[in-house]
Amino acid sequence: MAILSKYSNDEVETLLNQLILVLEKNETPTDLALMVLGNCATDIINRNVAPGSRKRLAEQFGQALLASIDTRADA
Repeated sequence: MAILSKYSNDEVETLLNQLILVLEKNETPTDLALMVLGNCATDIINRNVAPGSRKRLAEQFGQALLASIDTRADA
């Protein structure tokens, strides 16, 4: 996502691995995992971001997601 972050790679990787472990433990199908993660992102934005900033943040989040997707056929 962001090129510069106030969080260390270790912090990000630890949290990411914990989330992935929960999804794997529950044998979560891809579509359900994406739906839950999307709902989580929506909830975080709605709870923690001022109403006037939510749309722009969601747009930036979507752009960062698109930029991070690997579109190579061999991926």
